[in-house]
Parts: sequence; structure tokens; C-alpha cells
Amino acid sequence: MPELKKVLTFKTILLITINSIMGTGIFFLPAVGAAVAGPASILSWVILSFIAIYIGMCFAELSSMFPEAGGIYEFCKQAYGNFWAFMVGWVTLIAGNVTIAMLVVGAIQYLLPIHAPVVKILLSLFFVIVFNVIAYKGMKTSAVMLTAFSLITVGTLLALIIPGLFSMKLSNLTPFFTSTKGSIFVAIFFIAETFFGWETATFLAGETKDGERVMPKALIYSTIIIAIMCLLFVITSLGVIPWETFGASSAPLSDLGRVYLGNAGGSIFTILVYLSIIGSVAGWIVSAPRLILAMAKDKLFLGQLAKVHPVYNTPYKAIIFQTIVTSILIFIGAGSYKTLLELLVPLVLVMYSAVLISLVVLRYTKPNIKKFFKVPFGKIGPILVVFFNIFLFIMWFTHSHESLRYVKIGASITLIGIPMFFLIELYNDPRMIRKINDFFARFSIMFEKFSLPKFVIREVFGLLGDIKNKSVLEFGCNEGALTLALAEEVGPLGKVYATNISSKELEITRKRLAKEKNVAKEVYSDVELILDLEHTSRVHPSITDIDAVISVGSLSYLTHFKKVLKEMNELLPERGRICLIEYVNYLHVLPDAEWLSDEEELKKIFKDLGFSIQIKKRHWLFWDYLFIYGIKTHEDLIFV
Repeated sequence: MPELKKVLTFKTILLITINSIMGTGIFFLPAVGAAVAGPASILSWVILSFIAIYIGMCFAELSSMFPEAGGIYEFCKQAYGNFWAFMVGWVTLIAGNVTIAMLVVGAIQYLLPIHAPVVKILLSLFFVIVFNVIAYKGMKTSAVMLTAFSLITVGTLLALIIPGLFSMKLSNLTPFFTSTKGSIFVAIFFIAETFFGWETATFLAGETKDGERVMPKALIYSTIIIAIMCLLFVITSLGVIPWETFGASSAPLSDLGRVYLGNAGGSIFTILVYLSIIGSVAGWIVSAPRLILAMAKDKLFLGQLAKVHPVYNTPYKAIIFQTIVTSILIFIGAGSYKTLLELLVPLVLVMYSAVLISLVVLRYTKPNIKKFFKVPFGKIGPILVVFFNIFLFIMWFTHSHESLRYVKIGASITLIGIPMFFLIELYNDPRMIRKINDFFARFSIMFEKFSLPKFVIREVFGLLGDIKNKSVLEFGCNEGALTLALAEEVGPLGKVYATNISSKELEITRKRLAKEKNVAKEVYSDVELILDLEHTSRVHPSITDIDAVISVGSLSYLTHFKKVLKEMNELLPERGRICLIEYVNYLHVLPDAEWLSDEEELKKIFKDLGFSIQIKKRHWLFWDYLFIYGIKTHEDLIFV
């Protein structure tokens, strides 16, 4: 299988990290901070800078321990296990796509500082598609592009900071406190997004040369550089433009350009800021699919998204998925930068808090793990930062008029991840499959005529051919609806092996068989019910020779489907029949298990394992039935 390639060096990852972090809020949020706290917002930047450097150091230690493509998801997986790692990954995924949407909207706002939401949405969607196509094409091309954008970002800020040092007036900074001192902390909440982006770099660790050494240095150095540049920029900006004017600006850097260079300067810096923001968008778009890739590889996300392009070595299906999610979020944001910002910040505070606590957990649970950097006060410092995050959240919640609305939206998006986790686990974790099947066993009987209608059973027997007096394996007997029909079809001289992972379903099947045999014992074959807790990865070893195999609804749960098919093949005689039925296309929108989604690939798999098969589908109300039927053969035959 194609894999990601290590092509990024220290200088490249440093510039990408600077671009991904500073290329976002620095172009908008100094004005937002000034509007909230006036000149005192400088203190907000000082406090935030020290906290950001410490958080960057925490990320550095974690990256030195786990330089993997999943980044913060990998840290949380090591600390908390699968469920909380998935939830952190889910929140990060949403936050990343909100960031992409927010940046695109912000870039358009710089180009078109007018009220035209439809135009802005359409332009935002255009740029989302363009940059996802670039991400699709490969990391080397993307790295060159991101490096160029980073240099543009740094150059743009220096071009404003240097003349500002000679043009600023201290009178613009007085009075220093223009509102309550608590507004300093409210301002921190709004400007915090300036330093969001450490996770972007961690997603690229798997493609960084000597990642365990390079990543910590890149994270720390980039945060220090950004903190210095942000402080200089905010101080000079507020010294040049009165804070009331600066705080009301929707394009503050363009306004500064006009102050220094006249109207032409405003146009020049509008273009430069636009390029810088677009570069930051590109950084997020390139890096975020690596998170999806890592989760999918761990079977904590859709398996189809784990594929790496054989030519470009990029997670191309994850990139396509990202394009769709970002487009939806642009519509939710309705073209409003501030709407997306207020939705983003609480999500990221939760995500960063989880990552910080993971460092404390790992300090205790894995103290001997190899690391090339160790943050000072690593057992108490992260906890203090988490408490500060909680304080910021409270300050924002009590001062923002629409905070409850944004909390509800963020909580709804987050909570969607819980059923998604259990649905994914249902496909991959035998214990979860067993528990869910046990729980719903009684209810399933009520709906079995709908889930397994008689026309499906009739078609199964037609495809199996003559099984009278034969030995048949029913792989996954559910509640016994097919088992009863199969026992009658095989007859008293045949035998049915019925296996299941659920003890409750097996007990229901046993009682139903006993009841029917009491009525007409001479009609039914001998049925051996077998409880197999490893049902998702094998055929039970007690089963010996069989003439045919039938299965309904068990294929998508298999964790080692090729192994199971090989064992079925070994039990069957030459020309022995198989008929495997699976529920696919749930609600006619949900994706199928990866190995069931490509019919041509499916035929090749079965052929390689010694089967000649045909595939067909039957449509039903809320899903389709996929029939895979054929014979075991070592000859190059086409089954009809």
C-alpha cells in the first residue's frame, strides 16, 4: 500500500508552522482586541504570548514522543484510549474545517469589504475547491507553495512593523484603560485564535525527516517568533492609528498601508494580506487530512479515508471528504468571519485542554518513553493552563450576547461524534458487535420479516442450488429466521452449523428451533448452534466438512475477511456453493465497508482466494441487498 513520504526538513516545517499559526488571526484580531479592551489589549497580547509559548513547549514534548501523522489525536490515543482520542480527533477535525472556512471568508472580506454574503460564499467555495486540488497533488508541491506563502506573511508584517516603529505616537495609547480591566481577559478569548495552529504542524510529523527531533524545535521556535512579531505589530499599530478607528476596521492592515503609503499602499497591502491568508488556508488544507488518515488507519473513522494515492502519496479520499465538510461550514457561517470565530474558539479551547492534560497523564503512565524535549513543570503547568482556558471561556460566555447560541452549535457538532464512534466500533470491534447484538436481540425478532423478507430467503435458496441432505454452514445465524428455513430446506438427513457471536441471539435461535421441531421433527435437519466470540475473524475450528456456506449480514463486521474466506474455501469441496448476503447502501447515502464498495475488486479478491462468483443487488426501502454467490474452484471458470 502507498505510504506518506518523509520529505519535510526543519526549515520547511518551521516556515509552514509560522504560516499556519500567524497567517490566521494576526490580520484581523488585533483590531478585534482593540475594540474590546482598547490600548490595554497590549497586555492581553503579552499574557497570551507567554501562555502560547508554554503550550507550544507542551506540544513539543508530545511531538518528540509520538512524531506520527495523527498529531494530537495520537497523543490522546496514547493517554486516554480510543473513545476520547476519537472525540478529540472529531473536535479537531471540525475545528480545522471551521478554521479553513473562517480563513477563506476572512480573505474574501479583505478583497470585498462590502455586504454581499452570496458572492462571498460562492468565492469562498471556489477557493476551498482550488486549494484542496493543490493538496491532492502532493506534499512536495504543497511544501514549496507553503514556504512561499510563509515568506510573504512574514514580509508583510515586517513591512508594517518597521515604519510603525518610527511613526507611532504614544498619545494614541492614552488613556491606556478604556474599559473594565476584565475586558483584558475577554480580549484574550477573541485574540487567542492568533496562536491556534500547533496541531497543523503535528499532523505533518509523519512526513518530516527526523521528526522526533525536528518537530519540537519547530514548534517552540515558531511560537517565539510569532509572539515577538505579534507584540511589535500590535504596539506599532495602536501607536499609529487611534484605537477606536483601529478597532472598528474590518481590514486593519490595509488601513495601515494607506497610512504609510497612501491609497496605493492600501491596495498593495490588501493583496499581500489576501495572499498571506490564502497561504494559511493552504497550510490547513494540506495538513488536516493527515488527521483523518490516522483515525481511519486506526479504524476509528471511515476505512475508505485511509487510502493514500499511489502517484501523489497524499490521503486523497480524506481530502475529498474535507472539501465537503468545509463547504458545509461555509454555508453555516453565512460568510461571517466573526460567526466562525466564535464557533471555533470554544472548540479549540476544549481540544487544547485535552491535549495538555494528555501530557500530564503520559508523564505518569509512560514515564520512561523516549523523548528529545521535556517541558518545565510538565505535571502541573498544563493543568494551570487548562484552568486559565476555563476562565477565558467563562469570561467570554458572560460577556458575549450570543455565546449560548455558539455553545449549542459547538456542543451539537461535538455530540454527533458519539453515535459516530459507536457505529464505527460496531464495524470493527468484536466486543462492541457482541454487546449491541445482545442488546437488540429481542427487538430484532419484531422486525425480522422486514429486515429479512421471504423473497430474500427464496432467492438465497435459488442461488445455493440443491442443498437437500447436504451439510451447510450458516455463518452468523442472527435470531434464527434463516436457520429455521435452512433446517427445513436441508431436511432430516442433512446438517446445519449455525454460528454466532451473540449468546442472546443464539439462545433465541435455540428456543425457536426447539419449538418448531416439537411440531414437525421429521422435517428438520440436525442443527448445531455454535457460540464463537472470535466470529469476526475466523470460522469456528469445530466445523469440519461442509457442502455450502450461507451468510446474511455478517460480512461488513469481519475484521479479517480474507482469512475467513480462506477458511471457508478450505472446508468446501470443489464446486461447493457459497451465497453471502450483505446489507449495503444504508439509507441510500451511508458508505459501505471498504472492501464491499468496489465490485470489481471484490471479484478479484474472491478469485484470488479460490472462488468464482457473481454479484448482484436487490433494492429495498432503506438499504440494498448485496448478493455474492458462486462456487469454489481452482480452475479459471466463470460462474453462471
